[in-house]
Amino acid sequence: MAKVNIQQIKQRFGIIGVSPELERAMDVALQVSHTDLSVLITGESGVGKEIFPQIIHQYSRRKHGAYFAINCGSIPEGTIDSELFGHEKGSFTGATGTRKGYFEVADGGTLFLDEVGELPLSTQSRLLRVLESGEFIKVGSSKVEKSDVRVVAATNLNMVKAVEQGKFREDLYYRLNSVPIRIPPLRDRREDIPLLFRKFAGDFAEKYMMPSISLTDDAKELIKEYRWPGNVRQLKNITEQISIIEKERIITADILQKYLPKNEVGMLPVLVSNIRDAEQKSFANEREILYQVLFDMKKDITDLKKVVKNMLDNSENTSPKIFDDPVASTSVIPKDNTTVTIPVKYNQDTIRLDDRPSSKDEEIQEAAEFEESSLSLDEVEKDL
Repeated sequence: MAKVNIQQIKQRFGIIGVSPELERAMDVALQVSHTDLSVLITGESGVGKEIFPQIIHQYSRRKHGAYFAINCGSIPEGTIDSELFGHEKGSFTGATGTRKGYFEVADGGTLFLDEVGELPLSTQSRLLRVLESGEFIKVGSSKVEKSDVRVVAATNLNMVKAVEQGKFREDLYYRLNSVPIRIPPLRDRREDIPLLFRKFAGDFAEKYMMPSISLTDDAKELIKEYRWPGNVRQLKNITEQISIIEKERIITADILQKYLPKNEVGMLPVLVSNIRDAEQKSFANEREILYQVLFDMKKDITDLKKVVKNMLDNSENTSPKIFDDPVASTSVIPKDNTTVTIPVKYNQDTIRLDDRPSSKDEEIQEAAEFEESSLSLDEVEKDL
């Protein structure tokens, strides 16, 4: 496909970027649009997979037909068959009338099945049949229906792994995967990130009627180095947050970093200042970053130590104490004339002693093995 046509596609569908992988995906979508082959679009959540089925539909012979996008993961398992293939009156509780499914109403058009990996196995069997023969049966009916529908599917799952785990039919996977299109994650399109930020900033400035925000050079480097686990969707959301919250319209790296999630290990890049003199380049900047991270963790560690200490204190208060001495400490003996039980280590039996005020300096010597009995202090001293 000629380069000029790709540029026209970008303008028509609002696609921003010059990444070779992205343009390759667009090129494949344009080429396959003239056929009726099934297409499987893969990529992480938030990369913009939903645009490519529209490209395929708009440049196909079905462009004047119906186009429906169905999120398979959002439809309950008990009703997904009815949604896709329709049902007859009385086929299940609540079926008060006959209903057409998407494969019937989209006849001659295109169906986009998003999150196709979430389909239950029973529905996968029905989908495989309609892909291979164009035939389907409504829920509660025995009549075979015909449909001429182009299916484009998308998923963010590892389909090969899903097949190995038995969560997705292997034959359906190969049937859908006639033409695979992979959409690259945003971290593999680093050169596109500042362009996308500028586009989103302009859109939100117009939406909220305020001056557009812009990035300094160090902020541009920061957003290019960040891994963006939420991809384009995350970048758009953060751009909107900054546009609304920040009073400053020139966004520095320090301001930007406040909006980048810190709870994702390995996601935050190291800020390295621009050092012109090559001889000055060292690990000083990285070391400073590590020091700062450790300093920030200090409070969390202190809080954790307090929590652990409180847990240990509570455990000591509620659990019986075990002493290394063969005879337990007598510092907690009450001062009335009651008898108390003192555990002995050797045979885990106890002896009972008449109480007396204990002296702080009094030492308890090792005792021989005792059978549990009730003795006076004089008798115990004599035995000891």
